[in-house]
Amino acid sequence: MEQVLQQIGIDQYIYLAILLFCIGAFGILYRRNAIVMFMSIEIMLNAANLLLVAFSTYHEDANGQVFVFFTMAVAAAEVAIGLAILVAIYRNIGSIDIDKLKKLKG
Repeated sequence: MEQVLQQIGIDQYIYLAILLFCIGAFGILYRRNAIVMFMSIEIMLNAANLLLVAFSTYHEDANGQVFVFFTMAVAAAEVAIGLAILVAIYRNIGSIDIDKLKKLKG
């Protein structure tokens, strides 16, 4: 992996992570579908994980890669719970549009 990092350069990883994070941020800001918003959050999380792995490899320290492993495990649990909540909401309302979910305020 060290050879790949030397060939490509850490700046390219940083640019890719910035691009992925911006795509995720625009997905959250401009889309009103809850599933697309979940996917956008996952893209942003993967951008952060990419930087953690790149800098961990750059500094020859495995702590960042271990942190990515635990972050991905927590993200998988978050997605499972979030999708279960969305399925329950869809069964009650018939839509997962965020604007229609404002009726849930008590």
